[in-house]
Amino acid sequence: MTIDADGFPAPPALVAHARRFRAEGATPAVPRVAATVLLLRPAGDDFEVYLIRRVAAMAFGGMYAFPGGGVDPSDSQAHLDWAGPTPAGWGERLGLTPQAAQAVVCAAAREVFEEAGVLLAGPDAQTVVGDVSGDDWEADRVALEQRRGGFADLLARRGLTLRSDLLLPWSRWITPEFEPRRFDTYFFVALLPEGQRTRDVSGEADHTLWVRPADALSRAEAGELTMLPPTLVSLAQVAAGGDLAGVARAAATRDAATPVTPRLDEPDDGEPRFVLA
Repeated sequence: MTIDADGFPAPPALVAHARRFRAEGATPAVPRVAATVLLLRPAGDDFEVYLIRRVAAMAFGGMYAFPGGGVDPSDSQAHLDWAGPTPAGWGERLGLTPQAAQAVVCAAAREVFEEAGVLLAGPDAQTVVGDVSGDDWEADRVALEQRRGGFADLLARRGLTLRSDLLLPWSRWITPEFEPRRFDTYFFVALLPEGQRTRDVSGEADHTLWVRPADALSRAEAGELTMLPPTLVSLAQVAAGGDLAGVARAAATRDAATPVTPRLDEPDDGEPRFVLA
């Protein structure tokens, strides 16, 4: 699938689905708020991004994506040590109330720990924990994944502060109205903390890889990696940053509050196309 600034070709199956939705006058499903993280690391003069392939039995099964998932009710109720922009400051960047912004940021940090074994937290506002791959950490991660404990409880018990400043807001995507399962997803970028390493630990993934964004796009174009448009667009955007410093500079000025919602356009003189609006 080739995606440009205007959008991307509409697969026939999705066109039929969208037409049926309109013809039936169906009511759009309410999107579930979610967060996802483009985890980056240096690779020589370039950088790599971490991708996971969702297991076939899941929604978007077989697709390569970034670690992420839905906001949990506990994410907005958590009382935890917090470093970086305040929830109110995050709310201004994300177009949310402080409580809702805290929930999204907590969900991003929680999901990247659950799905990649990477913890964006430290003993204080200036440091980050090192290797968190030991058995005791893994027991904590599994308990969190199975909802036998909360993220705030884990951080409090470990005496850790959530490093919200390690997450940089990037974009927001909402699933098209005709889809039966819809998400309102906030995208962040984050640098892999020094001393930590990703681990293939999530039961929701059957394959993981570190890959240069440009290479990921080339492999997707060749049919080797299957991805949804938000993943492809995000890869192209971070690749345009040139290097990690460039990505960080770009994140500082990006609009992460206005959602991108692909809309089906069926011109009389052309092929159906999804427009990124």
